[in-house]
Amino acid sequence: MNHNTHSANPFYASRLKRVAPRTEERDRPAYARLPLAPRNASPVPHLTSLYHFHRAGEYGDRSYPGNCGGNLIKDLLLYFQPAIICDPMAGSGTCRDVCDELGLPCFSWDIHQGFDACDAKDFPSSPAFDFIWSHPPYWRQKLYADNERDLSRSPTLEHFLRRYRQFIRNSARALKPGGKLAILMGDYSDREAGFVPLTWHTKRLAFDAGLRQCCTDIIRFSHGASSSKKVYRSSFIPGLHDVCMVFDRPEQTFEGVQP
Repeated sequence: MNHNTHSANPFYASRLKRVAPRTEERDRPAYARLPLAPRNASPVPHLTSLYHFHRAGEYGDRSYPGNCGGNLIKDLLLYFQPAIICDPMAGSGTCRDVCDELGLPCFSWDIHQGFDACDAKDFPSSPAFDFIWSHPPYWRQKLYADNERDLSRSPTLEHFLRRYRQFIRNSARALKPGGKLAILMGDYSDREAGFVPLTWHTKRLAFDAGLRQCCTDIIRFSHGASSSKKVYRSSFIPGLHDVCMVFDRPEQTFEGVQP
């Protein structure tokens, strides 16, 4: 059955009339009651698998497309307590701003400065970092740089995944044993390719690179997304979150990090 035709069916039409909120109800602030988290020895007790922080914080440039805010990065750094951090897709410098506030050294580069995170030659060739933060493009959902090497300019999903795979391998190679790679990624529906499960692809590529997931997925609520202010003519189930996945490099040497 085509879900887009439900409104033409009298049964579905009657139910839609009953459940659809009035405009004034839809515009009122709504609050979800999150489950209680168990108490433990975490240095960041509010960091759970559900991450709700409606205020972005004073990090990076909020006018920069795709800026994710720095609070999640800050909480991850306070939890894992790394010594040397890297952000190879720096954008407007959100991670660097967080590190400056915490007094932590951060190496940050971006395609706008000519650094291609998907090129093995640009990345450090030996273990150098305790923590790598990355917020890659969600393929071509939003275009970032005019440079054809930018991931958001990948013409096909296959091309995107091939270069994304190399980025993850580069990151794995640059991590110290026990180092962490945190990737914030979201799924999206492409006009041509359909629904693209980029979070699943991220895990698959990370495992192929010899990394392992070291904690729960962190579901980050997407407050302030530009898409939430748009009106679409098509019918779909809106995605209101993205996912932060944290992987680590095992202590032993492994071959998966070779480019």
